[in-house]
Amino acid sequence: MDLDADSDSTDTTDVDQSWKGYPQNQFRNWTPRQVEESKMFEKCSKDQSSTIYWMDVYNSENVARRFTIPDMEKDNRGTTVPTQDQDEFWDMLQKNRPEGIRVRSLFVDDLTSPVLRMLGTRYNIEPFFFTSSLNWIPSRYQEAPRHREGDHITITLPFLRSQKKSPTDPKLLDSKTDTLIDIQAPFSTGDGRMLFIDLLAIHMVRHVKESTIISYHPESTGLRTSGKHLRSLIQLVGKSVYWQKIFDKSKDPTFLFLAFLWYALYEWDESLDSLYRYVSELELQVLHLDNIALTHDLHVLEARLLHYQSLLHGFEVSVKFIETNPNPAMEGVTAEERMESDALMKKECNNLLSEIDRLERRRMMLSSRLKNAMELAFAIVNTEDSRRMQRFTYLTIVFLPASFIASVFGMNVIEIDNGTQTLAHYAMATVVLTLLTIYIIIMLQKQNIVHRREATLLQRAVWPIHLLWWIIPPLQHVWVSQYKKSLTDDMA
Repeated sequence: MDLDADSDSTDTTDVDQSWKGYPQNQFRNWTPRQVEESKMFEKCSKDQSSTIYWMDVYNSENVARRFTIPDMEKDNRGTTVPTQDQDEFWDMLQKNRPEGIRVRSLFVDDLTSPVLRMLGTRYNIEPFFFTSSLNWIPSRYQEAPRHREGDHITITLPFLRSQKKSPTDPKLLDSKTDTLIDIQAPFSTGDGRMLFIDLLAIHMVRHVKESTIISYHPESTGLRTSGKHLRSLIQLVGKSVYWQKIFDKSKDPTFLFLAFLWYALYEWDESLDSLYRYVSELELQVLHLDNIALTHDLHVLEARLLHYQSLLHGFEVSVKFIETNPNPAMEGVTAEERMESDALMKKECNNLLSEIDRLERRRMMLSSRLKNAMELAFAIVNTEDSRRMQRFTYLTIVFLPASFIASVFGMNVIEIDNGTQTLAHYAMATVVLTLLTIYIIIMLQKQNIVHRREATLLQRAVWPIHLLWWIIPPLQHVWVSQYKKSLTDDMA
């Protein structure tokens, strides 16, 4: 809603009651102005077909038949809904399901406005699911709970994902070319992989007879997880012995919902592993590259890690949301079955929470290492600046006698202003005072090329003698060699 505008009192009595009238045909409070403000249809895919991939999970004890693809999909290519003549897909949604299906999953690629309207009308989906998904707004909520019947639950979860870098895709950006710190932009970790934010948007209709999962997938860009790919991964759940035991112990379709969340967790794990290698590489570069240029990359990565902290927290809250909102349809089973199912759900949610905590601790470790690298980089820069400043100070002190003598003599020089002094007097005084200044500076230094750190003040006071001692022996050697050579030449 636009809170600065007057309330929209548009009459909704003439709303089209077919699927074309969604969302007003199901939710009268969604006025045309609210629909426009939410950009629900504006952000749908335009001028292209939408593809829906199906998957049914049966109650069958036959493991090989439990996860199947229904007959409406041919050759695993999904159901294409063109921009025209969408009624065929609407008729498909109205068909009765075969007996024994625990949950039907629909993976939607390139969501178009007609498909949105049909899914929303057929499954009575609150528009919040589409608005939060299309606008990438993290959310989780339960609606329409009915005892012994079911409810609707929604989770919209952005998560970190890694993928092999494709040099032909212009949308793969590198953090080093960003003019601003864009924590949402994809970036390269230097090991041939890209890190970027993906979206897991799931709406589940939990019902005592027919349960449905709708998975929304953003427009295909070569980066985001497609509906077809996620379905193939969820199908692997059906081949897992661990998950098969869970489906045998409980009839709650929410466990399939947890399988979707495990996919996000695996992607987090791989991404942080790639980040670990990247941070290790940056730490090595701190000592060998220009630290000023490198600190930019360190700060960009630290900003991303802070953003990932909020995403992991949202992940944790989503799992707790599933745990604290049990399926009302399970109230119709026996007390023993419900207790066993609730205990199993708590265990599986705790497993996810434990893994999320591990990911957060790893993120904190990477953040600490980055801060340590940044402190080291700044320390190196500050040390170099201190050395430059020290050399500049010494240089200033060395030239101070000449400036001091000039101020004393002023213009009182015979050659310039018929004064009482000569340029020779000025040069002699300058040289003597400069040599005296150099002597004092080197004597007061605790360590330099003339004397070592453990030298006493008396030893440092006679540093010119030490310097001559080092210089004269080589000179004596040269003189003796030349003298011997001259004698040899004379004798010859």
